Amino acid sequence: MRWQGERESENVEDRRGAGRGFGVPGGRGLRIGGGGLSLGGVVVALVLSWLLGINPLVLLGLAGGEAVPGGGLQRPAAEQGVPADDQLGRFVSVVLASTEDVWRQQLPAATGMSYREPRLVLFRGATPTACGRGQSAMGPFYCPADERIYIDLGFYDTLRERLGAPGDFAQAYVIAHEVGHHVQKLLGLTERVDAQRGRVSEREYNALSVRLELQADCLAGVWAHHADATRRLLEQGDIEEALNAAAQIGDDTLQRRSQGQVVPESFTHGSSAQRQTWFRRGLESGSLRQCDTFDGRIE
Repeated sequence: MRWQGERESENVEDRRGAGRGFGVPGGRGLRIGGGGLSLGGVVVALVLSWLLGINPLVLLGLAGGEAVPGGGLQRPAAEQGVPADDQLGRFVSVVLASTEDVWRQQLPAATGMSYREPRLVLFRGATPTACGRGQSAMGPFYCPADERIYIDLGFYDTLRERLGAPGDFAQAYVIAHEVGHHVQKLLGLTERVDAQRGRVSEREYNALSVRLELQADCLAGVWAHHADATRRLLEQGDIEEALNAAAQIGDDTLQRRSQGQVVPESFTHGSSAQRQTWFRRGLESGSLRQCDTFDGRIE
């Protein structure tokens, strides 16, 4: 991916200087092995949640956050932007800036709505959010309550080494997907789906979640389409990296890896084939209107 020299976003908060244990009693958080969660448990219960746009902290029983009087959140001090020598941090900032450029144009063109930019928070270990306490082991996630994307950059090691999805464009796909959840929030789709929690059966709610996640994949593809058309960001092999990442985090692939069997009614994100299909649909069309996963079949 050609990103060096491109504009960096001004909407990045760097909380990494606050230390790994911020907001977590004892500074332990959730761990892989060594008395924490097993790798299988992380893959199913946590790594899956990094693509949940609807308060993934609830799934882990961590909601509640670090509320302070007056309804605010006690947050660590944050720096604007990232250090010049932090290549990975700067990469994420460039990808975020690219999504800003695309959605400033595409959202008004498709809906007449103006685009309100999300903020992206870099942290280590744990950090408070308006959705509850965020943990590194959860992977990247979007909190609709404060319109922020949260990521511990160590997740990219997990993506490459544990999930078999290397490459810079696989990393960009992660950010673009979370920004897709922000677009859904602006469109009112996140609230509409979240309102069904407790009103429908677990199986029915899972099916709605799958549609929301596949739409975010499609929106990530829309971003890639326009980012390449305007900036020529893509290099040979980039699309394959994103499609491989989509496949590696499909519900069927993760379930087969962690528990040896596939339970379709428990899917919350969609199968590997579905995720690839909807990312490719957004990529090839470049159209938000082609990303309506709530109208008809999603196979």
